[in-house]
Amino acid sequence: MFRFSLGKQGRQFHDGRYLTAEDVAATYQSLQELPDSPHSAEFANISKIEVRDENTLDFFLRDADSNFPSRLIVGILPAELIAKGHDFSREPVGSGSFKFVSWQRALKLQRVADKQDVVFEEIRDPTVRVLKLVRGETDILQGELPPELVSYLQKQPGLTVEQSQGSNFAYLGLNMQDPLLQKPEVRQALAYAIDRRAIIQHALVGGSRLAETILPPEHWAGNANLQPHEYDPAKARQLLTQAGIKLPLKLVYKSSTTVQWVRLATMMQAQMREAGVELEIRSLDWGTFFEDIKRGNFQLYGMMWVGIKTPEIYHLAFHSTSVPPKGANRGHYADRSTDDMIAVSDWQRVAARIHEQLPYLPLWYEGQFVAMRKELMGYTLRADGSWDGLEQVKRKRLKSVFPGRSSVEGS
Repeated sequence: MFRFSLGKQGRQFHDGRYLTAEDVAATYQSLQELPDSPHSAEFANISKIEVRDENTLDFFLRDADSNFPSRLIVGILPAELIAKGHDFSREPVGSGSFKFVSWQRALKLQRVADKQDVVFEEIRDPTVRVLKLVRGETDILQGELPPELVSYLQKQPGLTVEQSQGSNFAYLGLNMQDPLLQKPEVRQALAYAIDRRAIIQHALVGGSRLAETILPPEHWAGNANLQPHEYDPAKARQLLTQAGIKLPLKLVYKSSTTVQWVRLATMMQAQMREAGVELEIRSLDWGTFFEDIKRGNFQLYGMMWVGIKTPEIYHLAFHSTSVPPKGANRGHYADRSTDDMIAVSDWQRVAARIHEQLPYLPLWYEGQFVAMRKELMGYTLRADGSWDGLEQVKRKRLKSVFPGRSSVEGS
C-alpha cells in the first residue's frame, strides 16, 4: 500500500474547482477502465484506491512494486467532469501552468500566472518555419530542422540559437515475427549496416549522439557499458551469409512523410546497400503509418521515443505481455529472460539483454535546439524537447510558437 498526501501547490483547476484526493482517485480509476488501452494494463496492478480525506489517499497493489510512485505522472482531471463523460480531448481541463483557450487552426493557451497568451501553429515545411521566424511572424522555433537550416538561423542578427544534448531516443523497430528478422544474425547485420556516426555528423543538429538503449547513460537506470555496433558492411555481409541469406537481402522500411525522417531513411538505404541489404522505403501519412505499426504490419519502421523519464518503458515496449493494444511491444518481442529481469526491476541487465537481442536497432539521442527572437528572455531548453520553458519566458506579447513535436512518441 502507498499513501500519498497532496501538497499545497497546483490545487486549482482551470475552471475554478479545487483539486482534491477524490480527483486523483477518479483519474486513475478511469484509466483502469479504458477498454483496449495501454493505461489499463499499466495500472492493472492497482487493486483499489481509498480516499481518506481531501488531501490524502491510499493505493493498494496486487503485487509489490517499489517503482509504483514513478508511474504516477498522469495529469489529474476533475472527478465531477469524469463522471459526466466530459470530452477532455476537445475541452481539456487541468491544473497546470497553462490553460486551454481554443484549438481551431492553431492551439491557443494562456499562462495562468500572468494571462500571457501563447499560440502554437503547425507549419509542416521546415523552410517556411524558418522564414516566418526570420521575418518576425513567429517568436520561437524548436525541433525538427535539418542542421543546414539551424546553421542559417545562427547567422541571422535578430535571433538567438541554443543547442544542447538531447534524450529522445530514435530507433528502427523490427518485426520479430518476420521469418528473416527472427534470425539473430540478420538483426546483428542490420546493426552493422548503418553508419550512425555519419548520419549524426551530416544530418542531425548539434548535441545528437549515439544511443544504445532507450534511457541515456546518464539516467539513473541507464547503462553506460553497452558497446556500440560500429559501421562494418563487410561484417554485415558475413553475418547475412552465415544466416543462409541470398544477397541482396530485400526489406521494406516504413516511415512517416516527415521530411527529416524520409531524408534519414534515404541515407540508411544507401549505407545498407553496401552491406548487401536492399531497402525499400515506403513513406506514409501519419495515421496510416502508425496504424500499420500498431497492427504489426511492417518489417522495419523508424520512430522516436520522446520524453521518457522512467525505466518502466522497458515493460511497456519489451515485455511479452505488452503487445498492442495492451502496450507498445509492436514487434512482438518475447524473451523469458527479459521478462524475468523486468519483473525484478534489474534495469541494467534489461538494457544489456535488449542490446544483445536487438528487437530494436538503436540509432541516436536527438540533440535539441531552440531559435527565438532576441527580445525573448528566460527560455530554458529541455533535453526532451518539451515546451516547459514557456513557463518562464518573458516578452510583452508572444505572437506564436511553432512546435516541432508535441506527442509521447513521434516520428
